[in-house]
Amino acid sequence: MNLRKAILHSLCAACLAFLPSCAALAQQHTLNLYDGPAPGSQDWSEPLVVHPTDGGEDRYNTTQPRLQVFLPEPDLADGAAIVMLPGGGLRVLSMGGDMHETIALLNEHGVAVVVLEYRTLQRTPEEIARATAPRPPASGPIEFPSMEIRNANANPSPDDPVLSEVLRLATADGQAALRLVRSRAAEWGIDPDRVGMFGTSAGGGVAFGTMMAGEEGATPDFIVSNFGPALQDIAVPEDAPPLFLITESWHGPVTDGLVALFQMWIAERENAELHVYDVPNFTMTPDLWGDRLLEWMRERELLETAPE
Repeated sequence: MNLRKAILHSLCAACLAFLPSCAALAQQHTLNLYDGPAPGSQDWSEPLVVHPTDGGEDRYNTTQPRLQVFLPEPDLADGAAIVMLPGGGLRVLSMGGDMHETIALLNEHGVAVVVLEYRTLQRTPEEIARATAPRPPASGPIEFPSMEIRNANANPSPDDPVLSEVLRLATADGQAALRLVRSRAAEWGIDPDRVGMFGTSAGGGVAFGTMMAGEEGATPDFIVSNFGPALQDIAVPEDAPPLFLITESWHGPVTDGLVALFQMWIAERENAELHVYDVPNFTMTPDLWGDRLLEWMRERELLETAPE
């Protein structure tokens, strides 16, 4: 990318996040999740590293969780809210243009969106360099190894103690985010009984972990998972939240894990909807499933605004 294009790209990214002319995402502000250091990661020492991507950024070594708040215009606000959990395998937070497309769609229909930058694995500069290196041009499609799914647990590294601790802390961040959003309900025009979670990839695992923690005031009223399976054993809660599940046909354990979740919910006559698309690497964007998600939210009385 030449200098002129780089400058234009930076200006567009800034506009997307901050300029008033970008109406759908105009009312953004950012705040720390905790008043002081995040409990449990005070000794983490790797510095935050931010890599620009097309339409967004990747964030490595998140130690101090933040919330990015995107409120709809007051005349559109419905009261529904979503805590959005980016993906990245618990190793990075991938916050690209697809995430901003989803935020804009939800804002346009009156839904407040709060993006949670939850804690991720500590990685050295060398590990980040390897992770961000471009794939060789001749690389074939990614092949996902098979694994046995039990209790809807699709964690590819269930015996890794370091990643298990990261998942525990990320889940604690999810709980704290729901409590904070509900505590700001009046200020942000939110109905505290219509606060859900939207998890992409590992973010889905954080959402289901938050659900399984089962703490009063810190569980989601609904869950949307965009190829984000559970990363721990799941049992259908007594007050099971409705599920809207999205995945691809050939996403290996991710697909199998979400199918297992769907089967568990319907076996207990709980509300769940599963969409499996034979369109590789496309389910991250709302082009396929966005309209149906909004209809589903209205059917479940999670969204009260009538369609245009």
